Amino acid sequence: MSLPHYAVLGAPVAHSLSPRIHAEFARQCGIDMLYVAIDTAAGFDVTLERFQRAGGIGANVTAPDKLAAAAAAQSLSPRARRAGAVNTLIWRDNHWFGDITDGSGLVRDLRERRDFAPFSKRVLLIGAGGAARAVAPALLDADIAQLVVANRTRANAWDLVDQLHDSERAIACTLEELPGLGSFDLVLSAVPPDEGDGVPDYPASILGDESTAIDLNYGARALPFLAWAKGHGCTRTSDGLGMLVEQAADSFELWHGVRPQTDAIYTQLRMGG
Repeated sequence: MSLPHYAVLGAPVAHSLSPRIHAEFARQCGIDMLYVAIDTAAGFDVTLERFQRAGGIGANVTAPDKLAAAAAAQSLSPRARRAGAVNTLIWRDNHWFGDITDGSGLVRDLRERRDFAPFSKRVLLIGAGGAARAVAPALLDADIAQLVVANRTRANAWDLVDQLHDSERAIACTLEELPGLGSFDLVLSAVPPDEGDGVPDYPASILGDESTAIDLNYGARALPFLAWAKGHGCTRTSDGLGMLVEQAADSFELWHGVRPQTDAIYTQLRMGG
């Protein structure tokens, strides 16, 4: 009898830590499953169809395919519909159901590992693509005071803010407008790695004495933004590894009905073990 098939889909995807994370979760929970990384260079829809025909029943979706995954799903959770993005697919009732766990994973990591309570905080989200859309609704649901979405292209930032339907707390701006907006309690970079190879040139004024700065990428892909933040005196910085582990646990729970413990695998990955 073949094992249930799960995968992480994206392009590129060979670097993904998701297979290792889910293997640890499966071992911990005593669940037999096959979880692999599948590149979507041939096209997301084609890849997803091949995966399903080969026995795939659940998938995580990473860059650049979270918006495509939302379009491919025949039904969406309320939070995925609000985000317009999907990072978790479940095959049930002969169709793909899409959900998004990035935001819940980020908020849990902020509260439990970063000692950061989002309530009543000002948050700056840099970027307006799939990664930004994936976390924005959860930040608002955590009762932050204000969410500013800053992007090179004004139209993309406004599109994201419009989709959030919270005109009292969510506003959009261009990167050029950032100097006039003051400092933020939390600065999140949701810029794709191929757009942020060099150290960014954001105004130092967006960082306050107690600001937390996090790049939603992890590992080497987060280093330019973190170098910028540290270079401007920010001492509370992190990449997105904690979010990655927590969103994976949320996905695992959606598939299997049990939420695994995350501290052990997070520590192993952080230590490079």
